[in-house]
Amino acid sequence: MAKELKDLTKRADNYSQWYNELVIKADLAEQSAVRGCMVIKPYGYAIWEKMQHQLDTMFKETGVQNAYFPLLIPKSFLSKEADHVEGFAKECAVVTHYRLKNNPDGQGVVVDPEARLEEELIIRPTSETIIWNTYRNWINSYRDLPLLVNQWANVFRWEMRTRLFLRTAEFLWQEGHTAHATKEEAEAKAIEMLNVYADFAEKYMAVPVVKGVKTANERFAGALETYTIEAMMQDGKALQSGTSHFLGQNFAKAFDVKFINKENKLDYVWATSWGVSTRLMGALIMTHSDDNGLVLPPKLAPIQVVIVPIYRSQEQLDTINAKVAPIVEKLKKQGISVKYDNADNKRPGFKFADYELKGVPVRLVLGARDIENGTIEVMRRDTLEKETVSIEGIEGYVEKLLDDIQNNIYTKALNHRLEMTTKVDTWEDFKTQIEKGGFILAHWDGTTETEEKIKEETKATIRCIPLNGEEEEGKCIYTGKPSKRRVIFARNY
Repeated sequence: MAKELKDLTKRADNYSQWYNELVIKADLAEQSAVRGCMVIKPYGYAIWEKMQHQLDTMFKETGVQNAYFPLLIPKSFLSKEADHVEGFAKECAVVTHYRLKNNPDGQGVVVDPEARLEEELIIRPTSETIIWNTYRNWINSYRDLPLLVNQWANVFRWEMRTRLFLRTAEFLWQEGHTAHATKEEAEAKAIEMLNVYADFAEKYMAVPVVKGVKTANERFAGALETYTIEAMMQDGKALQSGTSHFLGQNFAKAFDVKFINKENKLDYVWATSWGVSTRLMGALIMTHSDDNGLVLPPKLAPIQVVIVPIYRSQEQLDTINAKVAPIVEKLKKQGISVKYDNADNKRPGFKFADYELKGVPVRLVLGARDIENGTIEVMRRDTLEKETVSIEGIEGYVEKLLDDIQNNIYTKALNHRLEMTTKVDTWEDFKTQIEKGGFILAHWDGTTETEEKIKEETKATIRCIPLNGEEEEGKCIYTGKPSKRRVIFARNY
């Protein structure tokens, strides 16, 4: 294990390689036999489950219920909303046949040419079309609204360049789809769910985010407005970490979803959709982790506390076991996940390195001498600081320490973002600053043409127009035309 840590590329040497290696070495995920798809390993999935559980709770607190819709979508459905199909057409995997047969030459199986589908089916890249086709049967009157539904699912988008968690052909996510009687109610729901995402990112992931609205060029296909939370990674690149879309009546019109309103008139339903994916795992890794491995926020760590005994004899181990048992029990009663690793097939040094690599927030070490002195060694993963404290009351000490670690890694990430955020007023300064990384606050003339030229020349995109951004007269950095507010530019994942 020490060798594995030594072999982990340093962030300063090659950040991208450090990330790829860490995902593998920390047992989070690995490449699968299917190109572009990943296997999420138990430790990685345990983190995702904690994310999923917390988000699910937060969704339900807003009145959302879970459902499930088919993986396969008739091709004709994707043709009904023009912007939507244009946005996803190049990423769709298509099912054309429904049967295999033995190869006549005796070598394996082949597709049965007689089993071609009358209509091809698309593996969902997202589920707006199949869901709105279903909603047509569920919605008749304003009394059926609002309809607030979420599904936890997998989707497939044919990606040519993939990276574990950040961009894979198949990924896990949740997608919420809501239907409303008024435009105002739908817009409010889209912003409410954006705020849920922001709260989750900051309070649980310890990842500070900027809330904003996407430009027309960066909007979700078929949306009238896309709201986003943008996070900054340690290398200064942005990561879109969640989006919420106001869909207007586009999908209701495409799938003829009408309702009788309170004035007894027929109208089209107003819609939202919103989602986050296993990309959040990438955000978690790249925001906090270091050259020793993962640094996990306590609220999402599968193991919050690990206890490792140091002993030379079975008698010493028996004594330590007896001392540790009530500590483990008390920590669990406090809702803290704890692992007592007294396995004798690995040396303490191996265990220390392994749990550091996997980002366990707190490590407790107890030896025979500690028991004599009534003390225990505590190490916090975020700073790697060690101290020896009294074993009495260790449960309360650990509880406070976990809170401190959660707050500390958030503050560290926030300070990093603030240090890497710069206001720029000229094109020359913009080109210089974008090479240094970070968020650039700059004026833009509001045109897609200028946005695309800036991207073409610098690889920087407009991450968002900040929701809390104040109006400020200025001139576009590229064209010199008038601008009323600054937007956030960055290179991104």
